[in-house]
Amino acid sequence: MQPAKIPKPDPAWPNPARPDPTWPDPAWEVEAVLAWHDDNAKAAIRSLLDDCKHLRQQLALAERAMSRGMTRGWRPRYKRDAL
Repeated sequence: MQPAKIPKPDPAWPNPARPDPTWPDPAWEVEAVLAWHDDNAKAAIRSLLDDCKHLRQQLALAERAMSRGMTRGWRPRYKRDAL
């Protein structure tokens, strides 16, 4: 029986301890969203607003399902902090 091979970390893979500030590129994300919607900005905005609404509903559902002991008093915020 041979010992297990332990792979070495891939230096190209993003390291969560040191996030790469260039990944993901916000400009690329905007272009990707517009390309998905055939450069229709209104359709892209509608889709992103629908995604936001869906995620808020999922957050509300998770909040109701979790006990306070499980989250140690953490409560979700539905509004973002000011940028």
